[in-house]
Amino acid sequence: MATVSQMKCACESCLCVVDVSSAVQKSGQYFCSEACASGHDGGSGCGHAGCHCHS
Repeated sequence: MATVSQMKCACESCLCVVDVSSAVQKSGQYFCSEACASGHDGGSGCGHAGCHCHS
């Protein structure tokens, strides 16, 4: 069985792929940033190049 080390951010509109070891974990899901993990409180995006996710 292979160990997953990278996966897409759990935020639906986010395009980022995160390293599981450094991802922000919340409710058993992995996010690329606190903005995604908090559901984009205040409408802030993750701020990563090429990604325009927001609530």
